Amino acid sequence: MIRTRRSADDGHGNKGTGWLLFKSRDDQARNDDTLLTDEPDSALTGRNLDQIAKPEPARAKKTSATKLPKTLKSVAKLPKTPDSAAKLSKAVKSATKLPKTLAPELATLVDQAPEGDDWVHEIKLDGYRVIARVNRGDVTLLTRNGKDWTARMPTLRAALEQLDAEALLDGELVALDAKGVSNFQALQNALNADGDAALVYYAFDLLHEGSEDLRARPLVERKSRLRALLERHAESLAGSVRFSAHVVGKGREFFENASKLGLEGTIAKRASSVYRSGRGRDWLKIKCSKRQEFTIIGFTQPGGGRSHLGALLLGTERDGKRVYAGRVGTGFSAATLDELHRKLKPLIGAKPDLPNLPRGAEVRGVTWVKPTLVAEIGFSEFTSDGLLRHPTFQGLRDDKPAREVKMETATHIDAAPAHGYPITHPTKVLYPEAGITKQELLDYYGLVAERMLPHVANRPLTLVRCPNGCSKPCFFQKHPGAGGPPGLRSVSIREKEGKAPYSVLDDSLGLFGLVQLGALEIHTWGSRADDFEHPDILVFDFDPDEGVDYQSVIDGAQVVRKVFEQAKLESFVKTTGGKGLHVCVPISPDLTWDEAKDFTGRVASGMAKQAPDLYLATQSKAKRKGKIFIDYLRNGRGATFIAPYSTRARENAPVAVPLDWDELSTKLPPNHFNIRNVQKRLAQLRHDPFERLTQLKQRLPIERDLKS
Repeated sequence: MIRTRRSADDGHGNKGTGWLLFKSRDDQARNDDTLLTDEPDSALTGRNLDQIAKPEPARAKKTSATKLPKTLKSVAKLPKTPDSAAKLSKAVKSATKLPKTLAPELATLVDQAPEGDDWVHEIKLDGYRVIARVNRGDVTLLTRNGKDWTARMPTLRAALEQLDAEALLDGELVALDAKGVSNFQALQNALNADGDAALVYYAFDLLHEGSEDLRARPLVERKSRLRALLERHAESLAGSVRFSAHVVGKGREFFENASKLGLEGTIAKRASSVYRSGRGRDWLKIKCSKRQEFTIIGFTQPGGGRSHLGALLLGTERDGKRVYAGRVGTGFSAATLDELHRKLKPLIGAKPDLPNLPRGAEVRGVTWVKPTLVAEIGFSEFTSDGLLRHPTFQGLRDDKPAREVKMETATHIDAAPAHGYPITHPTKVLYPEAGITKQELLDYYGLVAERMLPHVANRPLTLVRCPNGCSKPCFFQKHPGAGGPPGLRSVSIREKEGKAPYSVLDDSLGLFGLVQLGALEIHTWGSRADDFEHPDILVFDFDPDEGVDYQSVIDGAQVVRKVFEQAKLESFVKTTGGKGLHVCVPISPDLTWDEAKDFTGRVASGMAKQAPDLYLATQSKAKRKGKIFIDYLRNGRGATFIAPYSTRARENAPVAVPLDWDELSTKLPPNHFNIRNVQKRLAQLRHDPFERLTQLKQRLPIERDLKS
């Protein structure tokens, strides 16, 4: 560092000292480092060199994408955006209103109960999951998939109407036998008899009370408040609504006793956990006997003295493929056979195309049906061919759609990843303005891992590492060092000066390993590590200059969407955790990097040519005043872009979040979501906006295909 001279006024009345920095070429120097081009702005003020050179850069005049010339007007002319984004923004900001519906938290099947006092254990009830919305006499009873079953449960509704409260309860509706054990077939019989007088609702969670959203509170606090609420109204509830008790610790002893009593199993819940919709690792289920749901794909003719049908043929999904799972011929009552036949008859259809379906005499006389009905089946094990051994029909599950039926395999309890991953210094604060620690960042990635992994697994990574937090020095890392954390591997990729390693992860352990490294941003290549010369996703990065209104960014993204729609190609959009948007287009990996960059460059340049006052397709800082830079260079070999659900190394831990197109709104700015409030969004979502992105394999109409 060499002091040169006193600098001029910086435009804010401050005069400082000029310094000249010389850095010698050491062992860490590289010719391929792109930090200066990737992050040219000041780490302190966020300004670029052109802005720093001027005392007070003039604010750009707001522009609008509605001024596009005629050649793109037909593409940019869009219907009015629905108000769903505004509604979402309002719901996220306000936790005081009682939700009309809510996706429940689901448990993961494991092979044994966890130990430790951080776990509480409940009996696994054999019934229907019900979310009860109580608004001082107005009661709505919803299944796990949001179906309104209020009319099917008149007794429960009448009991809850006496609850002088505003609350959202989570629990299980069951029928109890003479021993007080829940029985699924008895439950079905009671509901089908147009009455539920013998049914009991065991409430095990309180999600809202009064004007307070309790989902971010620890489980034990929510259960304590639930117990108090039910005890205050015990007389009016008359035993129809009961508190689902639990024990602290002693999980394996609790499970052994449940098995001796012939119960279905136990549920282990992390005592300190918040309520997160969807399946996760804070709730674990351990089964005393094997039971799963299967779709009904056919039935055989009755034999002997049986009426209506003989056996049911079953299907499921295993390793992403629909397969035949065997047949069940026991466990039916006369009433059940009549009900099954009545519901199956309208579903008669063609023979399903399953790879392991039996042939010849084994399926002679089978009546095939559309896989719409879901049956719960008890069994002892699977054969080596993947078929059920000793299956028994337990009942129909009309609270679960057939599309959700998948083979469920118990994982080893020690593999519970986020909370069991060994990180050092878990209390280190990484985002000081919000007090977000390394452990909280790990917990966040545990929450989003299932949604995030399809977009980051098996892809070369570039990281922004901030070992001491976002307010301290950070650095880009393309090449991994020696002795990396568990879960990460390296892949060798050719560069100008020879081959170099890149970090790759395959599962949640690798994702958590990035937390151990202090990685606050995860950037990925647009190709997979096993085919890194052929991109399978294109990205248009809409990066607005200071002063450009967000509506113009939205309009620009919609223009690109329409361009691809005209070619019958689907696109997706996500926030970046900054001020812009990414439009993502999945493609088949049959282009070279040059072809991908050329194609996206033509789209970006075309927009810039038609609307030069609004768009720019070059990196020139001097020409970006008041414009939106359409960065198509993200599609070049070695270039990267921020991964969906990745945090950013900025104040309050903002997150890049996938959106539905109709959610784009100025009321939901691109830096709105962070690792804390995104949990509420995930709780409200009924689907993943990026789920189809990894499933589509679209071919681009590039010039080499159109030579004729």
